[in-house]
Amino acid sequence: MDTEGGDLKSEEDEAATELLRDRFRLCSISIAEAEAKQNGLEISQPIMACISDLAFKYAEQLAKDLELFAQHAGRKSVNMEDVILSAHRNEHLAASLRSFCNDLKAKEPRCERKRKKGSRKEDKAGPSVLQILDP
Repeated sequence: MDTEGGDLKSEEDEAATELLRDRFRLCSISIAEAEAKQNGLEISQPIMACISDLAFKYAEQLAKDLELFAQHAGRKSVNMEDVILSAHRNEHLAASLRSFCNDLKAKEPRCERKRKKGSRKEDKAGPSVLQILDP
């Protein structure tokens, strides 16, 4: 009976992943079309499909890298420093991410920054944290 439940879970996960992939592709195609239109360009459908595929594969790899960075640091949560670290080979992107991070920190209300003693370690990470669920 467990194998049937496991198969059902796997099918549900697969369906959810496929739905996410399709939505991601549609969004990336929409963005590419808008950028092309704004710049007076045309992009063929095969190129659009290739761009959306590459973007999805890049996002998958980025997610895996971020998870590994957090695990290496002994955390179960990805934080902004992990994201900035992921851009270490692209100094322009890393600088933009640092600037974005600083802007977010500047916009945080003071009351959110101070936490009560005894709060959980993961809570202290603030709003720039992504929780990683164990498989």
